[in-house]
Amino acid sequence: MAILGLASRRAPMHACARAFSTTSRAQAHRAILYSENGQPHEVVRAHRIPTPGAPAPQTVNLRFVLSPINPADVNVIEGVYPAKPRPVSVPGVQGTAFVGGNEALAEVAGVGDGVRGLERGDWVIMRAPQVGTWRSAANVHESQVLKVPKLDGLSEVHAATMMVNPATAQCLLSQYTTLGKGDWVIQNGANSAVGQAVIQLARNAGLNSINLVRDRDDIDALKQELKDLGATHVLTYEELKDKKAIRAKVKEWTNGQDLRLGLNCVGGDSTTSMAGLLGSSAHLVTYGAMAKRPLTFPSSLFIFKNLTTHGFWLSRWFQENSGQQAQIFGDLAKAMASGQLKEPKHEIITIDESVSDEQASSTVREVFQGVASGAFKRKVILKIEGTDD
Repeated sequence: MAILGLASRRAPMHACARAFSTTSRAQAHRAILYSENGQPHEVVRAHRIPTPGAPAPQTVNLRFVLSPINPADVNVIEGVYPAKPRPVSVPGVQGTAFVGGNEALAEVAGVGDGVRGLERGDWVIMRAPQVGTWRSAANVHESQVLKVPKLDGLSEVHAATMMVNPATAQCLLSQYTTLGKGDWVIQNGANSAVGQAVIQLARNAGLNSINLVRDRDDIDALKQELKDLGATHVLTYEELKDKKAIRAKVKEWTNGQDLRLGLNCVGGDSTTSMAGLLGSSAHLVTYGAMAKRPLTFPSSLFIFKNLTTHGFWLSRWFQENSGQQAQIFGDLAKAMASGQLKEPKHEIITIDESVSDEQASSTVREVFQGVASGAFKRKVILKIEGTDD
């Protein structure tokens, strides 16, 4: 597996390791569980789970290939996210247990009677939220998954990371206003996974983008990295504070053309300043709040510029627009396979099937400590191994 120059990490293997179920095919798989809300590095643990039996009618058995960790997954475990997972019953675990994870690439390992359009070996991603993807195998209803075409050029990482960030970017660009070639979009959080997807999808559609990021020691390198992805211009929030100079610069860049769409995942004063650059009858869409600061806008933006503001939550959008999922993911798969949408920077953490639950738990908790501290600086993807049937 290519990991952008990094070897995948594996849970350590020792001669004295106790692999609880390597001699029992009934417990040949593993899941990352938690039984109470809290900080992930304190409450998650690895636990052996049974091998799924023959799939019941209308269900499929899955072998999970790659399962990303997203910020929302952390919020779910902390108990502060609106979407709640369903509890599962796990042999050997007393009381309530939940399987973490919302996004994944899985391979169909078995198909029950009455299932249409899926067969063994197909790739699928999750159609339903909070299925619990941090595990090596599961049995789910066919309605909870969506087939992904195995296109030349479409990597496992592409498919595993398709459901959340690229899909969000696609919806942000297409659902709130009609944009044509040459139109302008402005966004903050431009170096986030969604932001980078917005840059690439906007470029592919012939749109121009102005992208806002935090200042940092390597800001010139970051600006060039985003421009290499397709960003038209990149500014820091510090540069944004000089309102008069920035207004003049934006007017020069756009040749006086209005900015028609603004995308916000930060909040606070910088978003207020960004909104001030939008043109008449523009749309500002908020899909995150990384600064944890409220949004405040002068009344003049609504009275004189006719600004329209929206909130976007992918889970809700999918529930209300389930019929559009196949089209969106099909378009994204083609963009990825053609090289128009690159893999996110990532690191794959492999939880080896042969290590004990104690060792696997220690590895996973260390991973979450690294995620919380920002040590990875890239998307973390779990590869939880199990014994194939």
